[in-house]
Order: sequence, then structure tokens, then C-alpha cells
Amino acid sequence: MLLPILSAFQLAAAAPPATYNGRAGQLHVAAPRLETATITIDGNLDEPAWSRAAILNGFSLYQPADGRPAPDSTEVRVFYTADAIYFGIRAFAEPGTVAATLADRDRIGSDDNIEIHLDTFHERNRAFVFIVNPLGIQADGTKSEGGGFIPGSNIGPGQNDLSADFIWDSRGHVTPWGYEVELRIPFSSLRYASVAVQDWGIQVDRHVQRSGYEETWTPARRASASFITQSGTLDGLTGMRHGQIVELNPEFTNTTRGAACCAPTLDRWTYASHAQLGGNLRWAMGSNFVLNGTVKPDFSQVEADATQVAADERFALFYPEKRPFFVEALDQFNVPNQLVYTRTIVQPDGAVKLTGKIGRADVAVLSAFDQRGITPNGDRPLVDIVRLRQGIGEQSQVGLLYSDRVGGGRANRVVGADSKLVFGGIYFAQFQAVQSFTTLNGTSTSGPMWEALIDATNRAWGFHYNILGIHPDFRVDNGFVPRTGFVKPNIANRYTWYGRQGAVAERFNAFVSVNGLWRYDDFFHTQSVLEDAASAMMQLTLRGGWSVGATPRVASFAFDPVNYRNYTRFIPSDRITAVTSSFSVATPQFQRFSASVGTNVGNDVDFLETSRVRRVDYNASLDLRPSERLRIGATYVSTSFARRATGEQSAFARIPRLKAEYQLARPLFVRVVSQYTATSREALVDPRTGSTIMLASGASRPSASNTLRSDVLLSYRPSPGTVFFVGYGGSLNEEDPLAFTHLRRTSDAFFVKGSYVLRTIR
Repeated sequence: MLLPILSAFQLAAAAPPATYNGRAGQLHVAAPRLETATITIDGNLDEPAWSRAAILNGFSLYQPADGRPAPDSTEVRVFYTADAIYFGIRAFAEPGTVAATLADRDRIGSDDNIEIHLDTFHERNRAFVFIVNPLGIQADGTKSEGGGFIPGSNIGPGQNDLSADFIWDSRGHVTPWGYEVELRIPFSSLRYASVAVQDWGIQVDRHVQRSGYEETWTPARRASASFITQSGTLDGLTGMRHGQIVELNPEFTNTTRGAACCAPTLDRWTYASHAQLGGNLRWAMGSNFVLNGTVKPDFSQVEADATQVAADERFALFYPEKRPFFVEALDQFNVPNQLVYTRTIVQPDGAVKLTGKIGRADVAVLSAFDQRGITPNGDRPLVDIVRLRQGIGEQSQVGLLYSDRVGGGRANRVVGADSKLVFGGIYFAQFQAVQSFTTLNGTSTSGPMWEALIDATNRAWGFHYNILGIHPDFRVDNGFVPRTGFVKPNIANRYTWYGRQGAVAERFNAFVSVNGLWRYDDFFHTQSVLEDAASAMMQLTLRGGWSVGATPRVASFAFDPVNYRNYTRFIPSDRITAVTSSFSVATPQFQRFSASVGTNVGNDVDFLETSRVRRVDYNASLDLRPSERLRIGATYVSTSFARRATGEQSAFARIPRLKAEYQLARPLFVRVVSQYTATSREALVDPRTGSTIMLASGASRPSASNTLRSDVLLSYRPSPGTVFFVGYGGSLNEEDPLAFTHLRRTSDAFFVKGSYVLRTIR
């Protein structure tokens, strides 16, 4: 009796692991569940458990052209235990071609890397993303294909959002045949359904820097409205232990600021210190709901936002959200047209956030008291945001939004509904209807916002047609809507040509778009268009990862007198036609460097003067990786306006920026950032009369600023939430741009920050 049993056991032990070839359509993976697995995460797949893991291979090319076998061989092994899921990666490459640096978290985009996407709810519209470079350095976040951009970001549907940081382990090393990486992802770091047996979506995405190729395990096609829906599945996962997790994250910050003082010479320097004790609480109430709370959080940025140049000076600039309390589950507040923008909550004294799922419904609630001084009378504004989304069918969904901000004699409330309907594999339609209600000092106004769009993504062609309308009285104090009072239809068509395998020209994209903009009421009364534009954006991808682009654009502008109410005795110019062209060239991500240059030139419009100008823009970037530990990035942005009537320069901005980082160890780096911002604006001139424009506050005056800002940071971050920062930042001014001769210090600050995560799992 014992002999047959022993023989069967020996045969089972000797059986080769199951292999799943993506190109062969073997996309349903039965990952083994191991009761005991002793794994040391060191980057070596030498433990016995790896010989029992399921193997994923047979990758396909996705970028720049799909439908072809991947030229690089990749093997991914996977198994799981009660507490975690494990991945072992072997990526094969020619000797000396692997790009890898010892970098800070989320800064491995210039390295060879592999992404693992886990669609843990198997709803095919959102996935957790875990990324490793050949040394096991981590990047992580989420990928969402819901409608709209991630709140407080420039991240569109289907792009990776690396804002969130999860707790997981990874190590790797470069080998003579490529590289090898181990990953352990605890189930306690994920969110998933509370059912006994479940299926997860899985995709593995390899980025090869020497060629610019993107290769996927499943044969993902470009002719699809979704990337996530083309994933494979991990079938029959069971017995996973998540537990309830409580994290307490106390933090201490001390900032010492200096400023010149003592009129009339301002030759003395005074310092004042401010210490703050705050904390965060995170309670994962099982596998799919998380409650976050914060009191007096430190939202200081350890690196200043890169200065942007306003292409259109009429509207505000957008800066992405970086603050830890807001970025967790930020995609669950995703609403089309940026109706949620958490950077409008400047410095909360306290805030609470609840995010999770009930069945196929996403639930996200945020409430905060912003600091005093934000409102004119010193009240603390109360902010509330509620976002609900319900999945329908395989990928479609409907959503609801409620948002309010009350305080300082002003109340703004917004309610809305939206939907995204996916059909035919390559098409989706999206609809949105929103109404705002605003009360200011006893006066009430309201207005709608609405949008309808349809989009198609085929392999060789695509289109995106939409119409957006925003009433003049529409307001959203918790969102980012820089312009109101218009209706804007847009028509965009794409054509894509693919070169033969091995050809010098691998892909050519052409995007042709036409749009118009009407005043809101004029659109419904068939009045003339206020602004219109047509452009053709062309991009050529060459073998090896080179990219060349060109975009000619023609636009015409009439000027709404409402925008010039602050001007005195001023009549805006008649309609002006602008003709500009932009060009760009980008190198591949070479092992030690990458670079790009671009320019935009032509006849444009100065909206502040309603005048014709000659516009010249330049931009350039250079990323150097001289060694595994050192990274240097340099950028230069320049724009200038010259009046067509006289040839005189009316405005310019020049912004060089240099950043250097040295990674002393995996969790420890030092960074130096220096940016010079030179801007100049001559007094506004009436193009009709040539005289200085008079404003309500008096005659327009010239303005100029030449500021050098430098920041130094020592960062120790062994795990998410546990950090120690020491930094210095200072600003200097001078009269002449980029002279560097008579720089005068205007401000500086020293800061120390420490925080530690206390974590318990029950």
C-alpha cells in the first residue's frame, strides 16, 4: 500500500512546472499554492519552491508595432502562499546592453524594467502595478481605464499612476545573460474581493531601453479600447490571508526660515523656526476598504514644482498632486474634466478619507477642514467630496459625484453624473452632466457643465470626437476648471502606418484635429465662432527608439470684451490668425544618457494685448547616468514674444534647471536641484494706438524677475511612510537675466522631517 503512494509522490515531485505561453493563447494560469515556501528575497531563483512555480513565457511585441513575437526572451515564475504572491523574473539580453541604476523609488523609467499588473477585482478597468528594474529597485502604483484624468495629475486613462507606494520586497542583479529579479507582494498590501475562490487578471509588460520596445506576456493588440481587458488570469486563488491592518504614522517637522530685514538697507538677516507635530492613521478594514485620517499633516514638498511657462496667459497652470495623504486610492476619485483637484485643499488641519468597494461599486469619500487664512474672514473651509462608480458589463461604468466647499461667506456645491460605455472592442462613448450651485455673500448662481464623446482605437486608425459645454456661472471650488462660458466641439482622427519588421522606420502616426470654441450662449443661437484651430501632429518612430515629430497648426482668435473688463478705454483687436509649427527630436534611452530637443515658432497671439506677435519657443532635456549611482538631469525652456508691428520684444521667459542625485544606498540619496527663472514683460501696448494700456489700477507697467532657486536634500526612506529628510532651500535675485554677477539672497530655509510607521496586522 505504501509503495504506490510513495511512487506517486515522487512522480508528482519530479513533474515539470506548468508553462503558459502567451503567444500560444495559454492565458489561464493555475498558480500553485504552497503551504510552506522558504524564500529569501535576494534576486536568486535558487530555492526549491521556484521549481514548482508556474512559468509565463512566449511574449509578444506591443510597441512600436503589435502582432509580432518579442525579440527578447522573458520568463516569469509565479506561486503564492497564504500571505503573499511571489514572482521570479528571468529577462534575457545581450551582454552589456542592460540599463540599470541604483535609483530612488519610482525613478526607474530610464532603466530596463518589468511591470506586473494585477487586476485583483477582475473587473478589467483597474490594476495594481508593480515595476522593478534589473537591480530590483521599485516603482509602484495603479493603472485605471475609467473616464478622465487621475485627480490632481496629468495622468490620463490607461497610464500608470505612480503616486501610491505599497509595501513589498524585491531584489535583483544583472547577469551575463540578462537579469534576474525576485518579488514578494504581501496580500495585506493589496485590495481584493472578500470571496473564498477568485480569479485575478494578470499582465506582464517588459520595457527594453536599448531598442525602445515594449513586450507583453499576452499578445495585446493596439486595436482595442482597453489594455487591461487583454490580460490573462490567475485562476482559482484561494486561502489568501489579508487581515485588518492598523498603521500609525507620527511625524515631526521643524522649519527655520530666513529673510532680509531692517529698512532701509535690508542688510540684516533674521530667522524664525516653526515646529509641528502631526500624524496619520490608516486602517485597512479587511481586503477592500481603507480608512485614512490625518491631523496637522506635513505637506511640505522636498522638491519644488518645476516652473512652467504659460502658453496662454489667460488661464491657470496645473500642478500635479504629490502629497501622501491624498495620493492613496486617488484614482477612485477619478472624474472626467478634473472636477476633483485635491491641491485646492491647501493645508488641512484635519482630514479623513474612506475608499473601497461594495460588490462592483467603488466608494470614495473625503472630508477636510482647510487651514485658517484661506478665506477672507479667517474661517476654516469645510471640504466634502463623494465619488461613486458602478461597473456595468465587462468594462462599462456609471458614476456620481457630490462636492462642496463651505466657508468664508462662500458655499459651492456640485452634483453630477457620468458614464463610460465600451462596445465593439475598439469603441467607447462617454457622457457627463454636472450642475453647480454657488452662494457668495447672499447671492446665488448656478450653471451646468456637460460633455459627450465617442472614441475608437483601431490598429491603423482611430478617432476621438467630443463636445464640451461649460456655463458662465459654473464653478467647482474643489476642481480644476480654468475656463468657463464656452462650448467647444473637437474632431480628431488618427492614422498609423507600421514598417516591416527590421525596417528603419518602425511606425508613423498622424493626428489631424479641428476644433472650435463659441461663447456659451452664442453656440445655441448659431453666432460666429470665437476661436478655431486645425493641426496635424506627426510622429515618426525609428529603429532603436529614435523619435521625430512635427506639428503645423493654424488658429484664429476673436477677443471677448468680457475678458478685458479691467482695462480702461480699450477696444480689443479684430480677429487674428496664428500660424505656428513645432518640431521635436528624441533619442532612445541609451545606457548612459538620453536627450530631446524641440521648438515652436510662428506668428501667434499675445492675449494680454490682443496683438500679433512673433513667437519662438525652445526646449531641451538631457539625462545623464554616468554610473550606477549618479543621475544628472538638465532642462531648458525658453519662450519669447516680439510684436509684429514694431519687432520689439514684449515678453520672454527662460528657465534652465539642473538636478543631480547620488544614491548612497538603496534607501539613501542626496539630491541637489537648481533652477533659474528669468521672466520679463514690457508694459502692455494698445496695438491700435501704440500707447500704453490703462488698467483699472493705473497704467500698465513693465515687470521683470530673475531668480535662482537651489534645494539640497538628504533623504532616507527605508519603507513607505518611514522617512528622514534634512534639507536646505534658498533663493537669490539679480537685476540682469542669467548674469550671475550680483546675486542677492532673498530667502532661505532649513528643514528636518522624520516619520515612522507603526504597523499591526490582526
